[in-house]
Amino acid sequence: MSVFDVLKERGFIQQLTHEDEIKELLEKEKITFYTGYDPTADSLHVGHFLTMMAMAHMQRLVIDLLC
Repeated sequence: MSVFDVLKERGFIQQLTHEDEIKELLEKEKITFYTGYDPTADSLHVGHFLTMMAMAHMQRLVIDLLC
C-alpha cells in the first residue's frame, strides 16, 4: 500500500488537485516531509497531533522526516 493510499484511507486527504501527479511523486521519488512546532508554546493542540500522526504513517512507509 502506498503512502498516498494510507493517508487517504485514514482520512488525512479529503480533496486535492493533481491527484495522479502526487501519487506518482510519492511512489517514484524519495521525498522529505517537514513539520514544525513552536517550542515556546504553552501546549500542543489537536492540529499538532494530526500532523504527528501523518508523520508516523509516513515514517512507517520509509519517508524522510524533519521535525
